[in-house]
Amino acid sequence: MLNPEYSKSLLERFCSRLAAVERRSPLTVTTYRFELLRFLEFTGAGGFDIKTVSPDQIVIYLDKRRKEDGLDPRSTAKAVSCLRSFFRFAACEGLRQDNPAALLESPRQNLSLPETMDKETVEKFLGVINIDTRLGLRDRALFEMIYSSGLRISEAAGLNLRDIDFSEGIAKVKGKGSKERLVVFGSEASAWLKRYIDESRPVLIFGRGYKKAGSVTTTGNATGNATGNATGSPALFVGRRGKRLSRKGIWKNYSGYAALAGTGSRVHTLRHSFATELLKGGADLRTVQALLGHSNLATTQIYTHVDTSLLKENHRKYLPKMGMKGGKKA
Repeated sequence: MLNPEYSKSLLERFCSRLAAVERRSPLTVTTYRFELLRFLEFTGAGGFDIKTVSPDQIVIYLDKRRKEDGLDPRSTAKAVSCLRSFFRFAACEGLRQDNPAALLESPRQNLSLPETMDKETVEKFLGVINIDTRLGLRDRALFEMIYSSGLRISEAAGLNLRDIDFSEGIAKVKGKGSKERLVVFGSEASAWLKRYIDESRPVLIFGRGYKKAGSVTTTGNATGNATGNATGSPALFVGRRGKRLSRKGIWKNYSGYAALAGTGSRVHTLRHSFATELLKGGADLRTVQALLGHSNLATTQIYTHVDTSLLKENHRKYLPKMGMKGGKKA
């Protein structure tokens, strides 16, 4: 068995490789770290050694996780992916010759259609945000931006002030795998962003004593101290202490507004709604794929199923007797 200190060192080297060599996202590194910790705890408690652990023993571990932690097929697939990656790393470290997780089958995941909101519901959600406060003005700009550009939460949290180009209506975001792409935002989001940058962001960063020295320029930077220089945060969206707003903070704030609006939705629903509205408006799949930052077109195609479900709903609504003969089902 590996001693605890070596196991800890191995874990850190594995996570470093994920970030530096495989260029996995910070979220993936965190997820894999947690999963590998659980696996190392399992091998330690069972007297197994990662140098000799077998596929059958890994299956036992996954069954244990499903029973004790209620892993769904999606989470189980992530655990399998983590172990495959780890044992590839273990082979590179000379700990073993094979990959015992290579032949494990990822569980088949049921197709679940993404939750979406229509434009009226989105407007209702945005309307409950109190824009008379600095944080409320920030949140209105934030969620307008997410909806207008179809951003992931991590992408919105990672935006810097210099990433915004108001003259072109585009922003540079860093997506999964640290891949950069350009996204487009509309006039509504632009107006709220400018107002937030001009009125709210400087005060959140520099405090109540901040004196406005200028306003937002067409390139997305603000004059004076609001540019995110050495004395301030470069982040576009900041919290009450002037630091970058976290993913958890965005999620928490969204949940509060969603409850007020009675939508019961998640932040990602705005991204789903963005994609669905694009397709309904006639955008082709390749365009939507590029805007969303999907590496695989199949991921984007799920939104065509959403659109099909809407068609079926309208079909039943406006043609209720179709498929009926003599008042009875055909």
